[in-house]
Amino acid sequence: MKEEVTLNRKEQNRLVVMNQIEGRKLTVDKAAPLLELSPRHVWRLLTAYRKEGASALTHGNRGRKPVNTIEEDLRRQVVELAEDKYYGFNQQHFTEKLADKEGISLSRSTVRRILLARGIRSPLKRRAPKHRSRRERYPQEGQLLQTDGSPHDWLEGRGPELCLICAIDDATNDIPYAHFQESEDTKGYMLMLKDIILKRGIPLALYHDRHSIFEVNPVKEPSLEEQLAGTKPLTQIGRLLHELGINSIAANSPEAKGRIERLWKTFQDRLTSELRLAGANTREAANQILKSFLPEYNQRFRVAPRETGSAYRKPEAGFKADEYFCYKYPRIVGSDNVVRFVNHRLQILPNPERASYARCKVQVYAGLNGKLAVYYGNRRLDTCPAPLESKRLRIPVLAGQPAPCIYPKVSSNHPWKGKYRTYFD
Repeated sequence: MKEEVTLNRKEQNRLVVMNQIEGRKLTVDKAAPLLELSPRHVWRLLTAYRKEGASALTHGNRGRKPVNTIEEDLRRQVVELAEDKYYGFNQQHFTEKLADKEGISLSRSTVRRILLARGIRSPLKRRAPKHRSRRERYPQEGQLLQTDGSPHDWLEGRGPELCLICAIDDATNDIPYAHFQESEDTKGYMLMLKDIILKRGIPLALYHDRHSIFEVNPVKEPSLEEQLAGTKPLTQIGRLLHELGINSIAANSPEAKGRIERLWKTFQDRLTSELRLAGANTREAANQILKSFLPEYNQRFRVAPRETGSAYRKPEAGFKADEYFCYKYPRIVGSDNVVRFVNHRLQILPNPERASYARCKVQVYAGLNGKLAVYYGNRRLDTCPAPLESKRLRIPVLAGQPAPCIYPKVSSNHPWKGKYRTYFD
């Protein structure tokens, strides 16, 4: 009885070539390129084919049991442990228990295959990954700026840890602004926007993360005025973007603003090396080196936008930067025409526009340079420092020491202690 041999497609092609060699239709030298083998190996196959027939063309390991095969008893033991003693364990945890407690050393993928073959799936429910597509760049310069701050040991221990505030143009990879500062804060982003707007113009949109600098904590309840107006509370940067007409876009993940996230990886390599080469050990020295680094970087990594021209808008005529790039706080004027702001008292001077501003709603503009101004609507009011209240004058303030709390001390069992504890302790 003849033995039946099953050949795959590759082995069938070898059989055809061997028969052509035997029929003297092909030489070994011409058959070697067809089989993608060397002539010597073709001769070996031909010799074996003449002795054993078609079975010599099959793989030598066909039908053999692999040396790393897991015994059926071990498979059965793993399944029994998973269904009984370690029921509900996830696959990684179960694999660790097998090695630590049962003396069964298997890889997690092997344990997974054994359990899946018996229909046992991991108890962990995982969502299917979302399909993500690479987003096209915006076509024109100035349409979208991505911004972020990167706290990092930029000086590699030679100086203080710094935070790099930066913006990158989505269309061109151009970096219009970068600056080292001590930490990521509102002032840093205001200075960034001020520099970009005064030098290039107002961008259409700013892409940022959901830091509290840009967005108000959703737990915070909107004020009564905001509820009546149907608006949501804004941070100082959110208010600034609204006043400038810049669309504020918050990213839902770091990957969404991948352009600037990849920039940090490049900067933490190249810029750190440049700072090390120059021996920078202070923030001032780092910013000085950054000024010379940025033009070279922009020239090397800038890409051409799909559309020519610029989407930056020029500020309107009479644009006063100090009235935008500042902190704004609402206040109500006292009966004596004094506005209180932190430890400052600002006396509103009389003017022909209005006899008194008592009980009027005004805004205190706190400039980035520390100067204060009071605005009623769009009009700046003339002010001067007002005398402090008598209770403040009675408080002795020693040089170099903080002023004591002016709130009255209450007993420990007072009803206000507890709910308002932080105000009186």
